[in-house]
Amino acid sequence: MQLKPLSRLLGPKPHISESPYLSLIPRTSSPGMSAKVDLSTTSYYVVASVEMGNTTTKCILTATNLETGKTYLLNKTVKMSRDVRPPKEGEKVFGKTLDGKKLTRESVGELVKQTLEEAHNAAGLTIKEDLNFVVRSTGVVAGFARPDDVGTFILALADGCIKAGVPPKNMTPAMNKENLNPRIRKFSYLDKVFFDGAVASVLPPMGSTGVEIVANEMEGELATAGIKEAAKWAGVDFRNPVCSIDFGTTLKGRITNDGFPYAKTIGNYCGLAGAIPDAIVRGSGLVDRKFGNVLDITKHEKPGLLTEILNDRAIEEHAKWAHELIQIEVVPDDRNWWGTVPVNPRAARNNGVILIGCEVGENGKDLPLLNEVGASLIKKYNVNTMLATLDLVSAMIAERLLKKALENNLISSKTTIGITGRAGITGDKPALILQKVAEMGLFENPNDHLVFCDDGLARGAAVMARCMNSLGTPKNPLGGLRGGKCIMAARMKLQNAGKKVES
Repeated sequence: MQLKPLSRLLGPKPHISESPYLSLIPRTSSPGMSAKVDLSTTSYYVVASVEMGNTTTKCILTATNLETGKTYLLNKTVKMSRDVRPPKEGEKVFGKTLDGKKLTRESVGELVKQTLEEAHNAAGLTIKEDLNFVVRSTGVVAGFARPDDVGTFILALADGCIKAGVPPKNMTPAMNKENLNPRIRKFSYLDKVFFDGAVASVLPPMGSTGVEIVANEMEGELATAGIKEAAKWAGVDFRNPVCSIDFGTTLKGRITNDGFPYAKTIGNYCGLAGAIPDAIVRGSGLVDRKFGNVLDITKHEKPGLLTEILNDRAIEEHAKWAHELIQIEVVPDDRNWWGTVPVNPRAARNNGVILIGCEVGENGKDLPLLNEVGASLIKKYNVNTMLATLDLVSAMIAERLLKKALENNLISSKTTIGITGRAGITGDKPALILQKVAEMGLFENPNDHLVFCDDGLARGAAVMARCMNSLGTPKNPLGGLRGGKCIMAARMKLQNAGKKVES
């Protein structure tokens, strides 16, 4: 049988990282607050990840202990992107979500402002005084003509941040230590190393920012960095070489080599991910046929082990049916979009990067055909069986993505795999994916080379903010090679050599 629920139950448990929540107070005058952490006297670095995707718009506040390098959650405010207001008269529509919601710079800015303010109010913090840095990102790329059009969206996100009261200096790297908040200045190594574009010791594709290759490259960069931090909570050494996969509504991720002190990006993932199970549930009649998604169902229902045992064959058959419509391959040179994501395969090849994409029809045009899978599951079985099928569909996508990377010599027994995103970590997906990875026979101990985490992108925002301001933790490094030491000395040598060449 394809499904082995009982053997998974008795076998090794996947490494799943979930950051604990932390409660901060901005000042010491509040009585009865001894159990909380006083922000004004500690080494916590507060970062806001502002992200607007096809399905959700989030502001996730994190606080990183600069002594240990561990990141904690402060607040997670999530809104549905489908609730963005319609364009007003005179506003220019610059893009749309995967479901067709039209976006303007003004409407995006308003949604971001509201989300940012709500997150800080819920955490009891102020934007102007307590927030140290903001990182903006988007997965909404369906309405763009070229990969680099994502820049317009980033500007719209910046508008919302500024309207909410974020100082512009909190969105760009500091030039020197003196520009940093005195409370965190002592933890910066800006006097020793400067930010040279590498985030958690990974360089973007050579000769570019990466955005020229695939529109959501920045999300792949953040997810990779975030999984590196998250893996510390799970006891997995997720340092180069790595393979990160972010199963949001769209697919993103990076594959790196074992370069030192910086690894190079040698592979990118792109195309569709969570949009595939969303398309399946839209045929069930349980959600809106245009804007509904799996999140509308999983608030109330879970698949359960008994469902997998009783309906094992049906789950397998429907998952295979879905995969007959799913293409996973190296993106051909003649494609400008893959799974609604703008891509430039020629630029990828010229920069030594292999693009691996997940597609349903041409540019997602066959997604509605997946509605029939959901309709069949609900007609013949129940919602729990449908959710169990979605878990297997995602596990099979992960398996095919990894096998395609292996075929192209992008991963090896040295690689560690990290997975984040709603369509990769919820339900029974981690156990199923672990089973698939074990069956590949690539690793002697597969569980030591696989980690799952929530909010990889938001964690990555915290890591990027630290990298931009050289707030490293040499005793507990994120960069370098698996099992290796901190790369600070190697970075100093490399950057000093560069200065001599310039002079």
